[in-house]
Amino acid sequence: MLLFKLLTILKMNTIESHEVVTYESPRPMMGIHRLVFVLFRQLGRETVYAPGWRQNFNTREFAELYNLGLPVAAVYFNIQRESGSGGRRLYH
Repeated sequence: MLLFKLLTILKMNTIESHEVVTYESPRPMMGIHRLVFVLFRQLGRETVYAPGWRQNFNTREFAELYNLGLPVAAVYFNIQRESGSGGRRLYH
């Protein structure tokens, strides 16, 4: 499942950003998760619509749909929740 946050940032000012898709935390909560952030530069002002799907999301097709060209930056890393952190809490 794709877990992403899609923003349009106007004039390189994050205060003027517009959230298109909200972030969803990885499921299941346990295990190793791969995170990839890809940054594209829009050629002009264009409305970006939230994809109707998250599973099997294709970044290349999304970039082609909005004429984004090649990414200007990307970062990839793995994360794993520490055992015993977060999750359900039982109170007596």
